[in-house]
Amino acid sequence: MLLGIGGASALSVPAPAAAGTAVQHSSVEGKKFAIATDTTFAPFEFRDGSGNLVGIDMDLLNAIAKSQGFEVDIKSLGFDAALQALQSNQVAGVIAGMSITDERKKIFDFSDPYFDSGVQMAVAKNDDAIKTYADLKGKSVTAKRGSEGETFAKSIAGKYGFTVKALADSATMYDDVKAGNSVAVFDDYPVLAYGVSQNNGLKIVTEKEQGSSYGFAVNKGQNQDLLKAFDTGLAELKANGEYDLILDTYLAKTEVTEQGSFFQLVADSFPALMKGLWLTMVATVLSLAIALVLGVLFGFFKVSESKIMRGIATTYVSIFRGTPLLVQAFFFYFGLPQMTGQPINVLTAGVITLSLNAGAYMTEIVRGGIQSVDPGQLEASRSLGLSYVTSMRRVVVPQAVKIMTPSFINQFVITLKDTSLLAVIGFAELTYQGQQIYASNFRTGETLLIVAALYFIVISILTQLSNVLDRKFNK
Repeated sequence: MLLGIGGASALSVPAPAAAGTAVQHSSVEGKKFAIATDTTFAPFEFRDGSGNLVGIDMDLLNAIAKSQGFEVDIKSLGFDAALQALQSNQVAGVIAGMSITDERKKIFDFSDPYFDSGVQMAVAKNDDAIKTYADLKGKSVTAKRGSEGETFAKSIAGKYGFTVKALADSATMYDDVKAGNSVAVFDDYPVLAYGVSQNNGLKIVTEKEQGSSYGFAVNKGQNQDLLKAFDTGLAELKANGEYDLILDTYLAKTEVTEQGSFFQLVADSFPALMKGLWLTMVATVLSLAIALVLGVLFGFFKVSESKIMRGIATTYVSIFRGTPLLVQAFFFYFGLPQMTGQPINVLTAGVITLSLNAGAYMTEIVRGGIQSVDPGQLEASRSLGLSYVTSMRRVVVPQAVKIMTPSFINQFVITLKDTSLLAVIGFAELTYQGQQIYASNFRTGETLLIVAALYFIVISILTQLSNVLDRKFNK
C-alpha cells in the first residue's frame, strides 16, 4: 500500500508496470512509493512554467523508477519537512540534494552518491567590496539551514570573523543578500550557478570548495529493497549515458535568461495560483464548517451550569488559543503519525489544525454573544413557564446570533489567511504556489505582490458578501 500524504500506513501498493519496463528487482516491481523532496532547490527540484516538478533529482528518480519497474508519488514539502515526513513514516524516502554525512548516517540509510557537490560564495551583483572570505570580517552571511553551505560557512566563520544566519531555502537567501541584510550567501555550486543563469541578482566571487556527495535516503533499516533498486538504476543510467544527459540539461546552460514583463509573470503564474486559491477556499470552508459546530458546542459548555462541561470547554480553548497554529500543524502532520503509527494526509491534517484552532476562538465568540444578552431576557421567559432549553432556543440565541455575526465574519477572514501557514507542511494552497513560482524564477517581490493581491480581492469580495447576508438575516 502507498505510504504517503494521501492515506494508508504501509509503504507501497501494487501498480501495473509500464509496458516495456526493464524490471530488475521483483521486490519493488509494480509498487508505488511516496518520496519527499524539497520545494526550492533549483536545479535539483523546482517547478517549471507549467507547474510541473522538474530538476536533476526528479529526472533521475523518474528514470530509475521506470528502469526498475516501480512508481513514485512525489511530495514537495521543503527540506526540513521532508526529513520529518520520512522519520514519521509519511513517506518511504527522500531525495532533495541531501548531503551524505556521518550524523545523518546514524538516522538514515543512503544510496550510492548520485552527485558530488561543492560550495561557493556569492554576493549582490552590484557589490564590488566583497571578493574574498577576508572581506567578510564583522559582517553577516546566510546559508541554507542544514545544508553543506551552512556547514562550510560555520567552519570558517571563526577564522574570518563573520556570523552565519541560516534560512529555509535558496530563494529566501538570495533575497536576503539583495536586500542588504546579509552581504553574501554560501550555497551549493550548481544551485548558485543555476540561480545566476536565471538572473537572480547575484554573482559568484569564489572558487568551488570541496563538498560532500548527495544521496537518496530511507529510514535506517527500512525500505532496503527500494534503496537497492535505486542503486541499480543509478548504475544503469551512468552506464548508458542517460545520467550525463540529465545533468547537462540543467547544468550546461551558462547564459543569463532575460526576465519577462510583470504582466507576462501574471499570465504564466495564473494557472498555478488559481489551483492554490481553490485549495485555499476548500480548506477554509471545510475548517469553518467544523469550527462552527465546535464553537457552538463548546460555547454552550462554557455557559453551562455544569462545572465539568465548563472545565472541558475551558481546557479546549486554553490549549488551542495558547499554542501557535504552526506548532499545531506540525503536531497533527508529523507528531501524531509518529505517536500512532498512522499517517495523515496533508489536507486532513490542515483541516484538523484550522478547525480546532478556529473552533477555540468561535467558542469564545459564542460564549460572549450569549452572555451579552440581557440576563433579564432569560429570567422573563422562564417566568412565563418556558424551559431553560426552550428559553435559550427561542429568546436568547436569536439575539446572541445578531451580536456574534460580525465576529464570525472576522474569524472567517482570519482562517482564510491562516491557510497560508499550511505551506510549511506541503499543502499546495495559494502561498505555497507562490513559493514554488519564485523558487524557480527568483522574482520574489513581484510574485508575492500577485499573491497578496489575490488574497485581498478574495477576502474583500467574501467580506462584502458576508455583510450583505448579515444585513439580510439580522435586520
